[in-house]
Amino acid sequence: MPWDPPPRNPWGQGRPPTPQEVAKQFEEFTRRLRSNLPGAWLILLAALVLWGASGIYIVSPDEQGVVRRFGKAVTVLDPGFHLQMPRGIDRVDKVKVTQVQRLEIGFRTISAGPPARYQPFPKESLMLTGDENIVDCQLIIQYRLKDPKAYLFNVFQPDLTMHNAGEVALRQVIGSSTIDDVLTTGKLEIQERTRALLQEIMDLYDAGMLVTAVKLQTVSAPKQVEDAFKDVVRAKEDRERLINEAKGYQEDILPKARGKAEQIKREADGYKAERVERAHGDANRFLRVLAEYSKAKEVTRERLYLETMEAVLPGIDKFIINPKAAGNLLQTLPLSRIAPAVRPAEEQP
Repeated sequence: MPWDPPPRNPWGQGRPPTPQEVAKQFEEFTRRLRSNLPGAWLILLAALVLWGASGIYIVSPDEQGVVRRFGKAVTVLDPGFHLQMPRGIDRVDKVKVTQVQRLEIGFRTISAGPPARYQPFPKESLMLTGDENIVDCQLIIQYRLKDPKAYLFNVFQPDLTMHNAGEVALRQVIGSSTIDDVLTTGKLEIQERTRALLQEIMDLYDAGMLVTAVKLQTVSAPKQVEDAFKDVVRAKEDRERLINEAKGYQEDILPKARGKAEQIKREADGYKAERVERAHGDANRFLRVLAEYSKAKEVTRERLYLETMEAVLPGIDKFIINPKAAGNLLQTLPLSRIAPAVRPAEEQP
């Protein structure tokens, strides 16, 4: 028979129960309890089985589990199947350790789009540079968990702590840089310095978070002076372009000039060597002729004269005059050359 609890006041109102009534009521309660004992044991056994099954945990491949026993963190579970103490004794908090998470400083993403829509937060993005100029910097922080136990228990609201520490690190780096570095060539250095400083702050808090990347989303001047700053940036870009073009021309013309100079030098060295060798040859030839001349001066003189005439005469016209002509100039006139130009008398009109 089903067990029903006894009435709240089975003896009526206004009088205390007698000992006989209490004993009778207790006997009735124990009789009903004995009659329902087998069902109660089954319910108790099922409850114990379910309670024991609550200690079974499955940790996904991208997760780690932190075991808390009576509220105290005792161990970290790797991915896989694990059996711990039932709930009430142990509790496992699962955190994703391989997922790269993202924080935004200076803006918030309203819709990923397309097209993406963002909401600016000037209170976070406007900051002073080292040369006392105002810039609008928007930053993206990417991080993942390297120690889930420290992430869960060492810092209250670790994501908010990361956001605030990132803003502090960015302001410190921007405050030690000039406006030119921030807007033009120093962005990569600013990103790396901000990442290193942010990681140093989070390690100081022992937050169990690893900063994987820091990226400047946009860096610009305030809207009130944006056009003027753009003109300055364009002028500096033109200056850099012209400098690079001049360096390119320099790198092009200098090797050519060096090559030309080397060529001229080598040609001069060759001409020098040729003239020196020729001079040596002429001097040696003269010395040999002088030696022969010393042996037979008249013969050598005659031979040199004949060799010279042999070299000169073939290129000129020669006239042989009979010495008996007694100075008659008609024998030396070039009549054969001028004859075609002189017409006979009978052909003249």
